[in-house]
Amino acid sequence: MPENKIRKPFYRHLYVQVLFGVALGAVIGLIWPEVAAQAWVKALGDGFVKLIKMTIAVLIFCTVVSGIGQVAEAKQVGRVGVKAIVYFEIVSTFALIIGLLVANVVRPGAGMHAAGNAAAVAKYVAPETHETLVDFFLHLIPDTFLSGFAEGNILQVLLVAILTGFALQRIGPPVQEIRNLIDQGSKIIFDIITMIMKLAPIGAGAAMAYTLGKFGAAALGSLLMLIGTFYLTAILFVAIVLGIVAWLCGFSIFRFVAYIKDELLIVLGTSSSESALPNLMRKMEALGCSKPVVGLVIPTGYSFNLDGTNIYMTLASLFIAQALGYDLSLMQQLTLLGVAMLTSKGASGVTGAGFITLGATLAVVNPALVPGMAIVLGIDKFMSECRALTNFIGNGVACVVVSRWEGELDKTALRAGLHRNALEIPVD
Repeated sequence: MPENKIRKPFYRHLYVQVLFGVALGAVIGLIWPEVAAQAWVKALGDGFVKLIKMTIAVLIFCTVVSGIGQVAEAKQVGRVGVKAIVYFEIVSTFALIIGLLVANVVRPGAGMHAAGNAAAVAKYVAPETHETLVDFFLHLIPDTFLSGFAEGNILQVLLVAILTGFALQRIGPPVQEIRNLIDQGSKIIFDIITMIMKLAPIGAGAAMAYTLGKFGAAALGSLLMLIGTFYLTAILFVAIVLGIVAWLCGFSIFRFVAYIKDELLIVLGTSSSESALPNLMRKMEALGCSKPVVGLVIPTGYSFNLDGTNIYMTLASLFIAQALGYDLSLMQQLTLLGVAMLTSKGASGVTGAGFITLGATLAVVNPALVPGMAIVLGIDKFMSECRALTNFIGNGVACVVVSRWEGELDKTALRAGLHRNALEIPVD
C-alpha cells in the first residue's frame, strides 16, 4: 500500500462493521430475547453462512488445481501433505494434553454433584452419528466426480482437485487453456465472496442475537467455571503454544491475530470457522504463503487440525466426570487422550460437531459418563464459538509453518502484511 494513499474512514473497515453488528446483536439478544429468538433472526445468520459455504467447494477446487499446476514436481504435493499432517498431529496432541492438565489442576466440575440425562443427549451418541476410522477414509471418496461439490464435502472436493491438478500437470501444454480457465474461475469466486462479505455484519449480528435470545445469559451462570476455564485455556494455548510456534517461524502471534481480526469476528458471530474460510485462504496467500500450500493445508486442517476442539474434548470430559462424581484413573485419562486423538479428526468447523465427538469419546472411555453430556448441553453453543476461533487461528498458523518448512514462504510479504495497519486484501 503506497504511503500517500488516503486511509478510508474507520467505519468502512469490515472488522469495525462486524464488531458493531455482533455488539448490537448481543444487546438485542439480552434485552429483547423474545424478538431475537424468532426464526427469521436465525435465518439471517444461517443464510449468511450458507452463502459463504456455497462458494467453498468451487474455491478449494480452483485453488488446489491452480496451485498444483504451478508445482514443478508432483512429489512436492505429497511432501506438503506429509508435513501438514505431522504438524497437525504434534500441535493437536499438545492441545489435548493441555486440556487434560488444566482439568486436573482447576477441577471445574468438582463438587457439583450433578445428575446425567441420557434422553437429552441420545441423538448425539446414536450409532449413526459416528463413523469408524474405516468409514471415515471411505467417505473421503465421493460417489461421483461432482457429488463432493453437491454435498459441500471439503475433503472429497480436495481429493478430486488433487487428482485433477495432477492430470493437468501430466498432460501439460495441450490442456493449458483449461488451467487458465480454472485460474480465471477463482477470480470470479473471490469477487462473489467479496460481495457476500458485505452482509457479514448482518449475518454475524443476527447469529449472536439468536444465540443469546434462545439460550439466554442465565444458561451461563451455573456453568460459568467451565466456560471461563475453557476460554482461558484456549487463550493461553494461542498465546503460548501457537505463540512459540509463531516465534520460531519469525512472526508474532499477536500481529497475526490482528491480521485476521475481520474473519475472527465473523467466526465469533456465526460460531462456524467455515464462514471465514474463503477469506482466510485469500489472506494467507497475500501474507506470502504459496498457493499450493494454502490450497492443501487450510482445507485439510478443517478436519485434522482442530486445536480448540481438542482442548474442549479432554477438558469437558474430565469436567463431566468430576461433576458426576467419577474419579478417572491415570489409565482412563490416557485412554481418553488416545481415543480423543482419533474421534476429533472427523469434526469439521460446523457448529455442534465438537459435541458429537465428545459423545463418541465418552462412550469409549466410560459409557456411564455419556448421560453427563446433558450438563453441558445448554452451553455448547457458547463453547462452540471458542472452539471455532481457536481452530481458525491454528489453521492460519499451520499454513505459515508448512509454507516455511517447504521454502514456499515470502518473508517480505509476511513482514509487510503483519506490520501494515488496517490491511485490505485485493481481490486479484
